[in-house]
Amino acid sequence: MSSNNIGHVCMTCCASCGIIAEVDRAAELRDEILFRQPESSYLGDCPICCLPLSSDSEKSTMLGCCSRLICDGCDFANKLREFEESLEHTCPFCRLPTPKSQAEADLNANRKRRAKANDPVALREMSKTHYHKGDYKGALEYLMKAAELGDVGSHYLISDLYREGKGVEKDEKKELYHTEEAAIGGHPEARFFLAFYEARNERFDRAVKHWIIAANLGCGDSIQQLKKGYKLGVVSKEDFAAALRAHQAAVDATKSPQREEAAKKQLKEAT
Repeated sequence: MSSNNIGHVCMTCCASCGIIAEVDRAAELRDEILFRQPESSYLGDCPICCLPLSSDSEKSTMLGCCSRLICDGCDFANKLREFEESLEHTCPFCRLPTPKSQAEADLNANRKRRAKANDPVALREMSKTHYHKGDYKGALEYLMKAAELGDVGSHYLISDLYREGKGVEKDEKKELYHTEEAAIGGHPEARFFLAFYEARNERFDRAVKHWIIAANLGCGDSIQQLKKGYKLGVVSKEDFAAALRAHQAAVDATKSPQREEAAKKQLKEAT
């Protein structure tokens, strides 16, 4: 082989090694971001009482007029105040009067106005309306715009569409990307899904990391998986104990007397 050919082979090998190194480094950087513990759940705090919202969707209420998510404690306190003072029912947050008929309500019209103003939550809620009508492409359009505006919940819903192939071709790569974006933003369910994905592929060390992060955000299902992992010897005693403490702290932070009263009322109505 001539010296020129040898030189060409060496340059090609060096270029290939450089590309591989860049890809590996990019993967490392992505993992650093992916496995960083979010400061809080993507739901944030109730805008009225300023306490963290529970990851349990049944313990909060979406307000159609202003696209705000409030805890059931504040919703209950507002209704109780109105009942005791014989007041007309208004939104607990923006104080707009509640329409007296469904036609008058037209919550979708309110959401359309907010969606036009690029309110990411309103955009996400509009996507749900289209989804339930079977207009998956329309739903995706709203979700994509909301995700571009930084809405974490929209990333997770987009991942569902790519997994189910609704409105788009099934695409596991895009599904995982949006699931990861949601997890990075503090979405416990997205994190929980990633843990199972890693476990199915026998990458248990990565699965455990995801479950720990989700448990720290108050995800009860993740605690149960860590408990199973501890019994199987996959999760260390120290990691399990730390996750239990962090999970309990996250759950306790969402409690308040008003929320406890609301829970009692819901339980009484259910029975």
